[in-house]
Amino acid sequence: MNFKNGVPLAFLLGAVSLAGAQDQRVATLKSVTGEVVLSKGNLVRTAAVGAGMADADQLVTGREASASLTLKDGTLVTVGPNTTLALTQVQFDSTTQDGSLAVTLFKGSLRMVTGWLGKLHPEQVKVITPTSVVGVRGTDFIVEVP
Repeated sequence: MNFKNGVPLAFLLGAVSLAGAQDQRVATLKSVTGEVVLSKGNLVRTAAVGAGMADADQLVTGREASASLTLKDGTLVTVGPNTTLALTQVQFDSTTQDGSLAVTLFKGSLRMVTGWLGKLHPEQVKVITPTSVVGVRGTDFIVEVP
């Protein structure tokens, strides 16, 4: 994705709709402040409260932006300014309360308050950064990548 001053060019040029993103929803945006976009491949759309995110979607916040989203298992993820994050793997069966969660933080910051997966299967919850993989052993934590 191409950026100008930390903002995706597709955002500056007018966002393109992501077809089918609502059909594969694994997360829902609960708050959006400032310039925030969702992308999958070359397709980009402006993030809005209530929008869905699918597995492998990326969320990008601008210089003075933030967003929060709730995943299917109740996990709350809040991202700060200048953050690029991807829902690498989100699987949750509400009947068995089994699944796995992997979030990739490319840059920026996130705060995660784990839901059912983090409480019942913490070994199945991971935050991946460019230099490490963080195994979750707590229920509320912050990760920052410069």
